[in-house]
Amino acid sequence: MSEHWLGLARKVCVVTGAASGIGAAVARGLADAGAAVALLDRDAAGCEALAAELRAADHTAIAVACDTSREDSVAAAAEKVQVELGDCHALVNNAGFLRAGTLDDVSLADWNAVLAVNLTGYLLCARAFAKPMRAAGQGSIVNVASISARFPQARSGAYSASKSGVLLLSRQIAVEWGPEGVRSNAICPGMIRTALSAKFYEEPGFEAKRAAVTASRRVGEPQDIADVALFLASPRSAYVNGAEVMVDGGMSSMLMDMVPRPGFNNS
Repeated sequence: MSEHWLGLARKVCVVTGAASGIGAAVARGLADAGAAVALLDRDAAGCEALAAELRAADHTAIAVACDTSREDSVAAAAEKVQVELGDCHALVNNAGFLRAGTLDDVSLADWNAVLAVNLTGYLLCARAFAKPMRAAGQGSIVNVASISARFPQARSGAYSASKSGVLLLSRQIAVEWGPEGVRSNAICPGMIRTALSAKFYEEPGFEAKRAAVTASRRVGEPQDIADVALFLASPRSAYVNGAEVMVDGGMSSMLMDMVPRPGFNNS
């Protein structure tokens, strides 16, 4: 993918939750496209390891320890990025996690902790990193939500609620800041193989069962999400604003194929 086609060369791009998984894939993709990348994560060691890897490949990258649920931590991260790299052009809000629990028994502490990172953290980062975008009259925010934002994931505490909130937050940013040149779009990943889910795939037959409920008949990889994030972060998507892109291999289109219909079903 040519850096000239994407138009991200020397643009400052910030990725949260960048130490592993989808965030790391996005950071690598941005760096390969010529962007100067700031990697934010609570996992400072993981961030620094990836930043060092990117710098060794002659890319511009810095690691910034940041708890996106804390306003002071986000403000400090934004200042560091500004001083070391310059004005932010694109923000990829990706940091998130899950604490399991049914609605009956999930603790209020766990519920609030998930919302603080998965939803409030996106607002805090958008406020901080969009300031130079709004001043310049251009910029992009990419919000990584989830297929669980549209289809409730049971026994997962506040996860689905937080990701559904991300979709509305993303659209609200588009409406409020769009007139100032800032675009805001969301990605809804389906089943993606990451370090957090890797253990599941060690079970015999598990991957085949998951693949069978997608139209593409495979489980997604972090790179599948990174490719879409790069496009949305780039000027090539200049007229895409307030959009929600489902990147799930067609899983969300499989409902009727999963209903038993003798002679018709392929799944």
